Amino acid sequence: MFESAELGHKIDKATYDAEVPKLREALLDAQFDLAEKPKFPVIILVGGVDGAGRGETVNLLNEWMDPRYVQTHGMGEPSDEEMERPMMWRFWRALPPKGKIGVFLGSWYTWPILNRVMGLTKTADLDQSLERAKRLEKMLTDEGALIIKFWLHLSKEKQEARLKLLEKNPKTRWRVTKRDWEHYKRYDKFLAVHEAVIRHTSTAEAPWIVIEGADARYRSLTVGKVILEGLRKRLAEDDKKKVAIVRAAPLLPSIDKLHILKALDLTQKLEKKKFAEELEKYQGKLALLTRDPRFKNITVVAVFEGNDAAGKGGSIRRITSAVDARQYQVVPIAAPTEEERAQPYLWRFWRHVPRKGRITIFDRSWYGRVLVERVEKFCSEADWMRAYHEINDFEAQLERSHVIVVKFWLTISKEEQLRRFEERKKTGFKRFKITDEDWRNREKWEDYEQAICDMVDRTSTRLAPWTLVEANDKNFARIKVLKTLCQRIETAMKKIEVK
Repeated sequence: MFESAELGHKIDKATYDAEVPKLREALLDAQFDLAEKPKFPVIILVGGVDGAGRGETVNLLNEWMDPRYVQTHGMGEPSDEEMERPMMWRFWRALPPKGKIGVFLGSWYTWPILNRVMGLTKTADLDQSLERAKRLEKMLTDEGALIIKFWLHLSKEKQEARLKLLEKNPKTRWRVTKRDWEHYKRYDKFLAVHEAVIRHTSTAEAPWIVIEGADARYRSLTVGKVILEGLRKRLAEDDKKKVAIVRAAPLLPSIDKLHILKALDLTQKLEKKKFAEELEKYQGKLALLTRDPRFKNITVVAVFEGNDAAGKGGSIRRITSAVDARQYQVVPIAAPTEEERAQPYLWRFWRHVPRKGRITIFDRSWYGRVLVERVEKFCSEADWMRAYHEINDFEAQLERSHVIVVKFWLTISKEEQLRRFEERKKTGFKRFKITDEDWRNREKWEDYEQAICDMVDRTSTRLAPWTLVEANDKNFARIKVLKTLCQRIETAMKKIEVK
C-alpha cells in the first residue's frame, strides 16, 4: 500500500521554482471561483507519519492560498469542554461553510490510531471508529462537501534521518519532541495500524492520497496539484445540476390502513385536581434529580415534535419551571438561517449538544427533514431517505457519550387541532401561534400521518425510543412527559456511583 511512497520521489529546485508561481496563481483562481459561487465546502485532512512534513504542508497551503477563505484547525488534545461531548462534536463545529476550505492537521482518525497503537483500545474499537468516520464522510459528501485526504509517508529509515536532521538544526530542534522518538520506536506498530486505516477508509467518496514526504518540493507540488485538480473538477461538475437517484423500494402506507397513531387512545384525561397533585410530584422529582450529585455526569437531550397546536410549548414550560435556569437551554427550530444553510443539515443540531450536567430541549428538531421537508418537498427524496440512517447514527453517537436522548411525539386528533386553531384566532395573546402555514399543513394531514409513522418506525431505537404522547388532553400530556423524563434520568443515574 505504501510501496509507491517509498520510491524516492524527488523534484529538482529548478523545476520546483518554475512550477510554483503557476500553481499558486491557479489555486487562487480556483479558490476565488469557489468563494464567488459558494455551493460546496472543501475539507482537507492532512495526516501521516511524524516528520513527514504535515505541519510544513499546512503552513504552505496557507501561504499559497488566500487565508480569508481558509480555516485551519490543529486538532491536538481535546479540551475539557470537548471531552464532555461526543468525539465528533469538536469536528462538526469546525466544519467550513460552503465556499470555504477547512484544513485539518489532525482529524477524526488521529485519536483512534494513537489509542490502538498505545494499546488503550482493541482492534474492534478501532474498526468501530473507522466505520463512524466513513459514515461521517459519506454524509458530508452526500451533503455536497469535497473531501481531500492526504497521507504523508516515510520509511522507518527516512523517518529516523528526518528527525535527526531536524534535531541537529537549532532553528528546527524544537519541532522534535520526546513523543516523536517514542512513536519512532513503535514505527512497525504504527505502520500496521496505518495500513488498516487507509485500507478501510479509502472510499470512492473520500479516497486517501498517499504521498512520499521525504522530499519537500515533491510533497508540496503534489499536494497543491491534487487540491487544484480536485477544485477544478468539482467546480465544473457543480455547473451541471445532478439529481440523486433513489434505488430503494418506496415507503408505502399499511395495506390495511392501520397505523400506530390510530392505535393511540386520545380520550385519556387527567382531572384538574389530580393534575395539580401529579404536577407537584413530578416537577419536584425532576428538581431533585437535576440537583443530585450524579446528575453532573449526565447529559440530557429532549426532543419535542408533534402536530401543530399539540402543546409542545406547554409541556416544555412544565419542565423548565422545575429546573435551575443555569442547567438548561431551549432551542427553538425554525427555517434554517443563511449560516445554517451553508453547512451540512445536522450541523445546526450538533452545535447545541450540551455539556455534562446540562439539558438541551429542542422545540422541533432534526426530524424536520423526514417530516415537513419530506411532505412539502423542501428536500429531495434521496435526502430524506438517507436521513433516517444519519439520524440514527447521530443519536447512537450521543448515547455512546452517555447522553440521554428523550424523544416525544405529541399527537392530537384533526378535530382537536381545528378547535385549538379557532381558539387561538380569538385569543389576543395566542394569535401569534397560528399562521397561514398551519392551515396549509392541515390540508396534508394524511401525508403527514404517513411521514410520522415512517419516522417512528425507522428511528424508534432501543438507544433512543420515541414516546408517543396522547395530547388531546393537555394535562394528561404534560404529566406523561414529565414522568417519562424523570424515569429516563433516574434509570441512567442508577448506573452511576457518587464519587
